[in-house]
Amino acid sequence: MQDNTLWWRGGVIYQIYPRSFMDANGDGIGDLKGISDKLDYVASLGVDGIWLSPFFTSPMLDFGYDISDYRDVDPMFGSLDDFKTLLAKAHALGLKVMIDQVISHSSDQHPWFQESRQDRTNPKADWYIWADPKPDGTPPNNWLSIFGGSAWTFDPRRRQYYLHNFLSSQPDLNFHHPQVRQANLDNMRFWLELGVDGFRLDTVNFYFHDAELRDNPPVPAGEAKTLGAPDANPYTWQRHVYDLSRPENLDFLRELRTLMDEFPGTTTVGEIGDDHPLERMAEYTAGGDKLHMAYTFDLLNAPHSAAYIRQVIERFQRLAGDAWPCWALSNHDVVRSATRWGDGEDSIAYPKVALAVLFSLRGSVCLYQGEELGLPEAEVPFERIQDPYGKVLWPEFKGRDGCRTPMPWENSASGGFSTAGVTPWLPVEARQLPLAVAEQQDDPDSVLSATRRLLALRAAHAALFDGDLVLVDVGQALLGFIREKGNERILCVFNLTGQARDVQLPLAVDSALQGHGFTHELDGETLSLPPYQAAWFAL
Repeated sequence: MQDNTLWWRGGVIYQIYPRSFMDANGDGIGDLKGISDKLDYVASLGVDGIWLSPFFTSPMLDFGYDISDYRDVDPMFGSLDDFKTLLAKAHALGLKVMIDQVISHSSDQHPWFQESRQDRTNPKADWYIWADPKPDGTPPNNWLSIFGGSAWTFDPRRRQYYLHNFLSSQPDLNFHHPQVRQANLDNMRFWLELGVDGFRLDTVNFYFHDAELRDNPPVPAGEAKTLGAPDANPYTWQRHVYDLSRPENLDFLRELRTLMDEFPGTTTVGEIGDDHPLERMAEYTAGGDKLHMAYTFDLLNAPHSAAYIRQVIERFQRLAGDAWPCWALSNHDVVRSATRWGDGEDSIAYPKVALAVLFSLRGSVCLYQGEELGLPEAEVPFERIQDPYGKVLWPEFKGRDGCRTPMPWENSASGGFSTAGVTPWLPVEARQLPLAVAEQQDDPDSVLSATRRLLALRAAHAALFDGDLVLVDVGQALLGFIREKGNERILCVFNLTGQARDVQLPLAVDSALQGHGFTHELDGETLSLPPYQAAWFAL
C-alpha cells in the first residue's frame, strides 16, 4: 500500500495558472473562487494534487512572480479566507495543494526592499545584493538579466547597483545573509501551518550568487546553450558559473528540508534552469536531505523524438543515484507541447501518445492546465501581449502569453472562462474552443478521455507509479523501457511518429495491459504499432 506521506513520489500534480483558470467574479481575471468551483473537474482527472502559480500580493509586473507580501492573497485573486476555502475543498476531494514560492527575489515594492534601498546602514541594508559601480560608473560585472540587458540597476540613493536576474522591479535577495534565509523559512512555515502540502520553488538554483562578483565566461564557440532561454536572448551567450547554482545553495536546501520534515507528508519540487540541468537535479534531490524532487527544461524544449527522450533518460539515470525527478512537457513558461512537439503531427493523436510517455516515466509528473485537452499554443497579437519578456524580444520571441490564455471550458466566445461580454486579461484562443472541456467530456476518443484512462492505468500499477525504469532496445524510431516494482514488470513501447512501425520485441511478454485505448498487433515476438500508438505488456 502506498505510504500517504510519500504521495508525491510518483504522484501527478496538476498545475493551475490562477489568472487564466476560471473567473468567478466577472472581471476578466481568474481567481481563487473560480479554482474552487472547478476542483471537482480537476479531481475527476485522477491527479494526486494541484500546484497553484503565485496568488500573493504583487504589483503584477511579472504577473505574481514579483511578490510584495508573502503571507497574503492579492485582492484580484480574492482573500486569505478564499484560499482557506479552496484548501479545505481540495483536501475533501483527496487533492494535495502545493503553492509557488518565489524567494530568490521579491518585488521592489516589498517593505524589505523599500527599507534596504534607503541607505547603506539601515537594518535591512544587506538583505539585497548591492555593489559599488566600477570606477567608470558601469555595473559591477557582466551578469545579464534573463529579461534582457544588464542584471544590475543603479539606485541614486545608495549610489550603488542592485542585482536582479529578472526585471529591474525584481531585486534579488541576499541569501548569504542569515536573516534573509530565516525570514524566507518563516514565510514558508506560515503556509505549512495553514495546511498546504508543499511548495514549488521558483528558480531554486538562483538563491546564492558568487560573493566575489566574478564575471561569467562566454559560451565557447560550438558548444550548446542549455539554459532553455530563447537563442535571441544574449543571456544564453554566457556560461552561468557565478550568478547561480552556487555550492552554498545546498546548505540552504538542507535547512528547508529540516523545516519540511516537521510537517510529514509535505513536499518540495524545484525548478532548475542551468547549464547542466540533469546534474543539478541529481545534486539537489539526492541523499534525502534536500529537495524531494526537481524538474529541468530537458523535456520543455523543442526536441521530441524517441531518440532524444531516450538520451535524456539515459543521462539522468547515469547521474541520478537516488535522486527523484519530476517530469513536465508543458508549463506557464514554454510553448505548449501540442505545438512545441506536435507541430506537423496529428493534432489529436499526438498529444495522447506524448501524455502516454509522460505518465509512464519513472518520477513524478506535472500536468499543466489544458494539456489534458491537447490545447495548441495560442496566437496573441502584439497589441494584446502582456508578458514583459515578450515585449523585449518580439518578434523573435513572442513571450509566454501563448501558453497562458484562458482555459476553455465551453465552446463559446468567452470559452466559459468569464462572464459573457467581459474582455479577459488575455484573449480566448478561437482554435482552442472546439477542444473545450464540454466538447471533450463525453467523447471517448478525446484527449481528455485518454488522459483519464492513462492516469487510471498509472494509479493501478505500482510499477508505473514509482517503480524502477530500464531502457530496452526497440530501434531508433520507437521508445521502449521496462517499469518494475516487486514482482510486477511492465514493458512500455511508444510510437511518437506518424508512420506505422514494426519491431521485434527484445523479450517475451505475458499479456497486454488493457483500458488505455491504444491499439497494437502482436504476432509472435513482432509488435506492430500504428501511428501515435503505445503498448504496455506484463512480463
